[in-house]
Amino acid sequence: MLKKVVFLGMGGTIAGTAQSAGDNVGYTAAQVGVAALLAGVPGLQQVLGDCQAESEQVCQIDSKDLAHADWQALLDRVTHYLAQPEVAGLVVTHGTDTLEETAFFLSQAVPAALLAHKPVVLTCAMRPASSLTPDGPANMADAVSVSLCPGARGVLVVCAGKIHGAAQVQKVHPYRVDAFDSGEAGPVGLVEEGRVRLLANWPGVDVERSPVDSAALQAQGWPRVEIVTSHAGASGAVVRALLGATAAQPPLRGIVVAGTGNGTVHKDMEVALQEAQAQGVRVVRVSRCAYGQVVGGSASARSGAFVAMEWSAVKARIALMLQIAVA
Repeated sequence: MLKKVVFLGMGGTIAGTAQSAGDNVGYTAAQVGVAALLAGVPGLQQVLGDCQAESEQVCQIDSKDLAHADWQALLDRVTHYLAQPEVAGLVVTHGTDTLEETAFFLSQAVPAALLAHKPVVLTCAMRPASSLTPDGPANMADAVSVSLCPGARGVLVVCAGKIHGAAQVQKVHPYRVDAFDSGEAGPVGLVEEGRVRLLANWPGVDVERSPVDSAALQAQGWPRVEIVTSHAGASGAVVRALLGATAAQPPLRGIVVAGTGNGTVHKDMEVALQEAQAQGVRVVRVSRCAYGQVVGGSASARSGAFVAMEWSAVKARIALMLQIAVA
């Protein structure tokens, strides 16, 4: 059976264009289709080897404007293709601004059985397709190499020659081409002239997590979960404002608080979060620090009453939404 690599286009800078080839900032994202991006990758067939390429445009959007419906559409197509025996792996072209969120969402929502033996590789660019020196084509070629690497599995991010796991990856720079980092965990591996060099094991797939019913999620709507940040002088005003029900917003189901240090929260904000919790809103806390995660208990009795999560605030929000959805 002829194997194939499927490319799913989501838009982003990698598909962006500017008026001038020298302009890497003043561009419009999501202008070039994924099929055209494929045509612009030098030596793609050599990287594919005996495999063939297939592409589909899932959406065409600046990733800062992604909505839950876009995630839903991507999840449906990823699940569809992974289930096909002739598909060796998937490559998703995506904007950098929310790439870490989409990668984490897929790692939690795609059925574990489908990720256990095949990879979903997200890739991107920090320079538009019209750039004098675009980084997108090289990132796409590297992503193909990773998608066809024996043993590759799970959801991965490939950018600037580095392979990151979905749980750890984070955008850490607004401009440079090497914009992603995996913190203390470090990258999973490197892609060097088309060859994959592993630095750690491929990410494990959480087979214990509750499966997400995609159809039910779409029918019932996504649980509303918001993010607040604790800081010097923080009050409970934002939390109490979020609790106010309006016709334009569904009821609040959860709050993620990015706490200082080891997940601690300003005393005034803590009181408001307790009020939210008493009203049935689930509250979880994470650390706003760039490295590490909340460990042990909390110095505050109130902060310690809020469940801690190991991820960044944006990833904890996704995890909490999915937990609420499958409860």
